[in-house]
Amino acid sequence: MADILFFVFAGTAVGGALGVVLQKNPVGSLLFMVGTLASVAGIFVLMEAHFLAAIQVMVYAGAIMVLFLFVIMLLNLGHDYKDDLKSGVGLFLAFAVTGAIGGLLARQFRGAEESPIMAHFPGPEGMDQLLAEQGAIGAIALPLFTDYVVAFELTGILLLVALVGAIVIAKRRV
Repeated sequence: MADILFFVFAGTAVGGALGVVLQKNPVGSLLFMVGTLASVAGIFVLMEAHFLAAIQVMVYAGAIMVLFLFVIMLLNLGHDYKDDLKSGVGLFLAFAVTGAIGGLLARQFRGAEESPIMAHFPGPEGMDQLLAEQGAIGAIALPLFTDYVVAFELTGILLLVALVGAIVIAKRRV
């Protein structure tokens, strides 16, 4: 049953991601993104990562989507749509770049023992021991605020810059 649910959630996530990219209406695109994030949360539940699933729903599907909705409403996007990546060379380049990134990731994950990406993960036994010692929140928070603190802070700065940029663009029109 878990395998079937995984494929249902994975298919919904991929379909929702395609809906985000292909939707012309920004609010519709936002709703597809909420569905995608909810599907990812369902996959986290299947992997017994309940804390990550709750954070996924609360932070991303809740707070970030509300922020995006306010930015869309603040910009008051009209209905003058342009064919930017929907035709010709742009569409071909989008598929080529996506395929190249997928190929690189598959190459990295192919040999799990010697892969540089998989070398950082402790495996199921190591994860059980880590959860027993630190708990779920400690196992996530310790690497986040030690090894990955720069990426965490850069993500926060990037979101802040995007919000300030959207406000500056909207103020110019008023």
